[in-house]
Amino acid sequence: MKFLVLWQMELSLLSPEMARAVGAMPEYGQRLEREGKVLSRYHVVGSHGGAWIYEVDSHEEFERLLGRAPVFNFARYTVHALAEMESRPRSD
Repeated sequence: MKFLVLWQMELSLLSPEMARAVGAMPEYGQRLEREGKVLSRYHVVGSHGGAWIYEVDSHEEFERLLGRAPVFNFARYTVHALAEMESRPRSD
C-alpha cells in the first residue's frame, strides 16, 4: 500500500531540538529509500516541509515509520492513501 505524506513544519515550535530534528531528516529518508519503504522524497517549494511517498506492507508499519520520523513532533501531516490507476486500452 502506498501513502502520500505532505508534512509542514510548525514554525511556532522553533527550537534547537527542532533544528536537530530537521537536520536528521535526510539521513532518515535515505535509510527508508534504501529499505524500499519510501519511493520518493520532495521539497515543497515555498514551504517548510516536504512530500514523501511511502510504500509499506500495512497500516501499522506506516504508522510506525511516520512516528519515528525525527520531525514527527514538530510537523503537521496530511496523509493520502494512494491507489494504482489501471490504464485501459482505448477503444476507438
